[in-house]
Amino acid sequence: MSRGFLTAIALLMAAVGLAANGARAAQEKPARRPNLVFILSDDQRFDTMGCAGNRVIRTPNMDALARDGVRFKNAFVTTPICAASRATLLTGLYERTHRFTFSTPPIANPFVDDSYPVRLRQAGYRTGFIGKFGVETEKGADTRMFDYFRPLNRTPYFKKQPDGSERFLEDIVGDRAVEFLDGCKPDQPFNLSISFNAPHAEDNDPKQYFWPTRFDALYRDVTFPVPKTMSAEFWSKQPEFLKNTESRVRYNWRFDEPRKYQEMVRGYYRMITAVDDVMGRIRSELEKRGLADNTVIVFMADNGYFLGERGFADKWYGYEYSLRVPMIVFDPRLERARRGKVTDAVALNVDIAPTLLNLAGIPAPGRYQGYSLLPLLHGQAPADWRKDFFFEHLFERDNIPKSEGVRTERWTYIRWFQQQPVVEELYDHDADFEETRNLVSSSKHQEVLRALRARTDALRDSYGGPFVPRTKPGKAAPAR
Repeated sequence: MSRGFLTAIALLMAAVGLAANGARAAQEKPARRPNLVFILSDDQRFDTMGCAGNRVIRTPNMDALARDGVRFKNAFVTTPICAASRATLLTGLYERTHRFTFSTPPIANPFVDDSYPVRLRQAGYRTGFIGKFGVETEKGADTRMFDYFRPLNRTPYFKKQPDGSERFLEDIVGDRAVEFLDGCKPDQPFNLSISFNAPHAEDNDPKQYFWPTRFDALYRDVTFPVPKTMSAEFWSKQPEFLKNTESRVRYNWRFDEPRKYQEMVRGYYRMITAVDDVMGRIRSELEKRGLADNTVIVFMADNGYFLGERGFADKWYGYEYSLRVPMIVFDPRLERARRGKVTDAVALNVDIAPTLLNLAGIPAPGRYQGYSLLPLLHGQAPADWRKDFFFEHLFERDNIPKSEGVRTERWTYIRWFQQQPVVEELYDHDADFEETRNLVSSSKHQEVLRALRARTDALRDSYGGPFVPRTKPGKAAPAR
């Protein structure tokens, strides 16, 4: 046998060995980290999506996201106001811990440094933010959080363009999302946080709600039902200290006349459809760029909203319409059997940060107070998953009373802790979803009341203890 033949055989065997090693290396190569898109709407209540059972509203893209992903039927915020809730979304902490809301000092740097954008950026993600930031941070914090930072605020919703035309704010958000994607590299995962201003009202304008002109005819022939608790009879039974609050002031801006009520709700619905439209544009852009199969999309609202319920407008209080929000998580890598599922498990805004980090394979900071939602996506609810949660509202404003409490799977307990004497409310929302019958004085419910008082105290103390004012000296609280 010639030396050349033996050499050829040796080379062939070496090549086969290299190929086998290469195949093993390819098999052992870690999966690509997913891209992460977090979408937040403003003041959108839980029942304003077609997939949530609303037969009037047009939200085809939210509905498609729910069909492709998992919808969280029982999603809530821990503080129903945009500033504190957005700080919770960023930091994974309750308001009682991060201590930020309107008119307070900025979010402290240690909390910012544990925020999901900072942690993702440190792990190699390209991070971006577009839209309503809604919080204050110390100088330089935004540059630690984001590679691409484009805050956009309403007032007005229609923005003048260089050519003299006007463009609706949320359409500009869509433009900026495309711009962010243009700057992404194929070998670097990204996290894009998109924060809409809509459907938040333009408080200082009598019209209140604004939408793109392409939706001018939408809902024109719809007559919206008036909430039962908007009646004068129900209003007469409200606690006196709630009758002159900012919620009633804004009710009179929007809902105090039948014709005005219809116009305002119609505008609110049009704004939600405008958000939905931009969401569809973003998903189409991900598809067009070949990114959709490795991009997780998380959608939520920063708080709920009253459309006249209880004689109120806006949010702020611990009732169902104020606390409960839409939430959908779409992970294209999720097994087909889990697509389109609806989970009853309680999910919170405090869960967003740990969930995003978990998706990226990054350990959550030890100080986080929420949980990753990933087990729920796979239908594997942990045995010790929460059965209740603490909520609070600590905004320093005289005509928005502070409150705290606990919502369980059946009960809602609200404590207006600065009233003299303290005012309490207890509702069985299985039997009384609209929360019309306060059971605090019911002899049959005293054991439940005592248990929820104690639970509220225990959770409050675990997150920071009794309320301590933190308002900036000399700065008046804004009306938001």
